Amino acid sequence: MKQLDTCQLFDLDIVRNSKSETIEMMLDDPAGKKTAAFVNAHCINVAAGSVEYQWALKKARYVLPDGAGVALAARLNGQSFSENLNGTDLFLPLCKEAAKRNMSVFFFGSREGVARQAAERAADLVPGLTVAGTRHGYFDDTQQNDIIDQINRSGADIVLVALGVPQQDVWIARNRHRLNASLVMGVGAQFDFWSGRVKRAPLLLRKARLEWAWRLALEPRRLAKRYLIGNATFVARAFGEGAKRRALGRSPNWQSRAIDVAVAGGAVMCLAPLLALISVAIKLGSRGPVLFRQVRTGENGQPFEVLKFRTMYVDAEKRRSEVLALADRRGICFKAKNDPRVTSVGRVLRRYSLDELPQLFNVLKGEMSVVGPRPALPSEVAAYPPEAHERLACKPGLTGVWQVSGRAEIGFQKMVDMDVAYVRSKSVALDLALLALTFRAVFTGRGAY
Repeated sequence: MKQLDTCQLFDLDIVRNSKSETIEMMLDDPAGKKTAAFVNAHCINVAAGSVEYQWALKKARYVLPDGAGVALAARLNGQSFSENLNGTDLFLPLCKEAAKRNMSVFFFGSREGVARQAAERAADLVPGLTVAGTRHGYFDDTQQNDIIDQINRSGADIVLVALGVPQQDVWIARNRHRLNASLVMGVGAQFDFWSGRVKRAPLLLRKARLEWAWRLALEPRRLAKRYLIGNATFVARAFGEGAKRRALGRSPNWQSRAIDVAVAGGAVMCLAPLLALISVAIKLGSRGPVLFRQVRTGENGQPFEVLKFRTMYVDAEKRRSEVLALADRRGICFKAKNDPRVTSVGRVLRRYSLDELPQLFNVLKGEMSVVGPRPALPSEVAAYPPEAHERLACKPGLTGVWQVSGRAEIGFQKMVDMDVAYVRSKSVALDLALLALTFRAVFTGRGAY
């Protein structure tokens, strides 16, 4: 059996293993009665104000990372998770493994009929799955014993509890010693998704860990406080968690990295609805993928794949030689204000620099910084004069000196001079000042095309 690998965040030992490894451990672990709980940004916010919920989470043997929030917190602490172990994605693989091992599953929670519908859906998708029983999640204290007796009489090996946060995990912690099942897991809104009561986000948003933005769009009144205010609160909490460790001197560049992750992570969470809308507009506007990927040269000449929203037609690279004569910037770096390869949606995105937003993920990966010289093409770097190579002495950035000073209106040599001056005088104070000036540059749109 695989060994349990965890990292400590918010005073919790959170699982770092892959999805398959985690399922195998939960089902094969000889430790006796096991408990599993999921934690996301909302859970951490709730736990911060609930001693009882904190107690319940600490009693769980498996605390599983759910969503971009906990991934952000891990990065702030110099760690990472191999996979996003959210309950909905874990549901089907868990049921399949349970069927292979002849283990039965009890579905407990949610509204009347929802647990039964989720169980029926699971049985349809997983031939051979044994459903031990189902029970809705509406009850009072006088019914506690009857519920536990019903679950135990069913002979269930696995109990999935969908009572919401924090009720489900507190209920499990209080009653775990009375339940005979080998694994009891709190699963949140999982039954709603698998019963068909709530529609899941498109795959593109799920891969980008923006499923919460989809849920917010579906139920804005109920979830606005949880996601808009809650996400901002969590980012501050995650930043504080990471700052505590970095203040002990664990990383020589912790201040810059902390700013990068806090700004990029907060921006991704707050701008998720906008990212989704842009993705739809690009898809409807022209044929091709939403994202444009291109190899650029990063810190110390290391190549990496930069991400941008696609603003050109899919044959743009093939047509590059045809439009070189239209270049408005003198020097090595090609820029054309009236480039015919740019789509109508792309012109709007470029006008307000929205095409650069996916590079927030490059920042979170550590390939870029929020502030720094713009990443150059390898072909441009190959043609650099000697003095220009000093641009590569730090991570490329989303914004920088020349971006706030006119962007494409500035010639190549002046851009190099600005970037070299920045590299030589780089500091946290300078980065914060450039960030502030960036907002003005974006809203005026000067030099953006």
